[in-house]
Amino acid sequence: MEILEDSGAVPDVITYNVLISGYCKSGEIYNALKVLERMSVAPDVVTYNTILRTLCDSGKLKQAMEVLDQQLQKECYPDVITYTILIEATCKESGVEQAMKLLDEMRDKGCKPDVVTYNVLINGICKEGRLDEAIMFLNNMSSYGCQPNVITHNIILRSMCSTGRWMDAEKLLAEMLRKGCSPSVVTFNILINFLCRKGLLGRAIDILEKMPKHGCTPNSLSYNPLLHGFCKEKKMDRAIEYLEVMVTRGCYPDIVTYNTLLTALCKDGKVDIAVEILNQLSSKGCSPVLITYNTVIDGLSKMGKTERAMQLLFEMRERGLRPDIITYSSLVGGLSREGKVEEAIDFFQDLEEMGVRPNSVIYNAIMLGLCKARKTDRAINFLVHMVSKGCKPTESTYTILIEGLAYEGFTKEALELLNELCSRGVVKKSSAEQVVVKF
Repeated sequence: MEILEDSGAVPDVITYNVLISGYCKSGEIYNALKVLERMSVAPDVVTYNTILRTLCDSGKLKQAMEVLDQQLQKECYPDVITYTILIEATCKESGVEQAMKLLDEMRDKGCKPDVVTYNVLINGICKEGRLDEAIMFLNNMSSYGCQPNVITHNIILRSMCSTGRWMDAEKLLAEMLRKGCSPSVVTFNILINFLCRKGLLGRAIDILEKMPKHGCTPNSLSYNPLLHGFCKEKKMDRAIEYLEVMVTRGCYPDIVTYNTLLTALCKDGKVDIAVEILNQLSSKGCSPVLITYNTVIDGLSKMGKTERAMQLLFEMRERGLRPDIITYSSLVGGLSREGKVEEAIDFFQDLEEMGVRPNSVIYNAIMLGLCKARKTDRAINFLVHMVSKGCKPTESTYTILIEGLAYEGFTKEALELLNELCSRGVVKKSSAEQVVVKF
């Protein structure tokens, strides 16, 4: 701004709008408002709309209304975009009833609402749980001189599905087709997602197969709910089959698809297949993320294959991915379960040297390993270390130690400690009963 002024050049409204837009996009609304104040030419409706959108997106509706007052004072009249921005913000902050007053004001000033304006209001009505009113509004739109579009129908369709009104959703889809309003990929994805969540995978497949007839090509968001549904029902063969169907149809799975599949495979104990798929990801143009590695590392660790899990740890580091506390918890737990408690302790010490702060899951895993190795005295030392590091013991921490004492023959001492912890409310009575059964 200063450079422009010092150069002696006289900026036009377009130059100011570009500058204001830049400030708004970088979140510097204060500077954008400063430029508005110092403009040497009259701002236009684009200037105000840019500022109003930024204020409304930041939850500053009151300030936006003050800017609107300034706009009216300068006889720069709001357009349909101005009112739509304000109506959307009002729906979110003050409710639809208040937004309707703005709609009335808009009409009174001779500014005709468009389909985007009505979509904003219908969305607000649906979010307030007033679906029947939203449907009525949809049916009346033609009488307002505005035809609903596919987005209007999608808003209603999503609300119908989220409230379990599947029959109404089917009728709305049929009505759309009858009116010549072509469904979009989003339309079909809303229906597929709903059906899969309800476990109606057969009907979801029927919808998926009908998409090309309506000029819609299924995308990863069409297939992902199906894969998730098959995985949930432990139909891994069908999930892998549809993964292959996706690829043959030219729809390449995204990382969400693969993460869904890998999680299900690991839960089903099929970690070798999971590792095989993980190894193929990069060649398929899909880079694994932290959660991808964590899923497979956890699966391997639980299946007694911690050595292979450790290899994945080194691999993810080479890829520039930083392991988190979940990664380390899985590995420490795996080592302890395999009886490699000394390796687990060495790994734990490495973590502390790296500045990683172990959580209660990691401490508990090591204590469990030590207790199983009849080294409860060392497990107690770990409890002391845990507390000294500011990590709060959990109920599991104490039950592990109590079971460790009993396992080493100190049943009397274990029961006394258990009763003491129960009386203090540290261990629940139900948990204590489960521990006693194991003595």
